[in-house]
Amino acid sequence: MNGSEGLLRDYRAALLRHLSRREETSRAAGYELGRAALGAGVGLLEVVRAHHVVLAKVLRDEPAEDVDAVAGVASEFLLEVLASYDMVQRAFPRDGRASG
Repeated sequence: MNGSEGLLRDYRAALLRHLSRREETSRAAGYELGRAALGAGVGLLEVVRAHHVVLAKVLRDEPAEDVDAVAGVASEFLLEVLASYDMVQRAFPRDGRASG
């Protein structure tokens, strides 16, 4: 993953795959995307921004009656992407105490 362009490209592909399949494997791809982003030093805010940009484009093409369902599935996908960030935060909290 290289830069914002790479993140947007990879995020779009993974989210669209998950929206079309809604399977454990596509959700796992979101988790792996998050791990790769974290490992590449991509910040949490940049990941959330990529999610917003991609989802906004997806929702423009959705029929109005499907928007809530698509947004819900996309939200679940985002949680998978952010799971690695959450694990790191829990392992290294700001107060210096590891959670257990």
